[in-house]
Amino acid sequence: MSNTELKQYFLRHRGDGAAFQAYLNRINQHPLRIIARLSDPDFDDKVQAVIRQKLEAASNSRSQEYSTVWEPNGQE
Repeated sequence: MSNTELKQYFLRHRGDGAAFQAYLNRINQHPLRIIARLSDPDFDDKVQAVIRQKLEAASNSRSQEYSTVWEPNGQE
């Protein structure tokens, strides 16, 4: 189950203590990465680059989910 799926499950089942603990364990395994500090002269560029990367990753993930292979079967 992906982090997003686990979060959605937890949000739908708020009384599930095991789901809550699993969610906490999962998010604590991968601490957030600091991409820029406010004092960085190129703060905007760094933030925009990360946003682009996230959008591209999401787009690639969606296109892989929905791509299908068409194989002709000789029937029309």
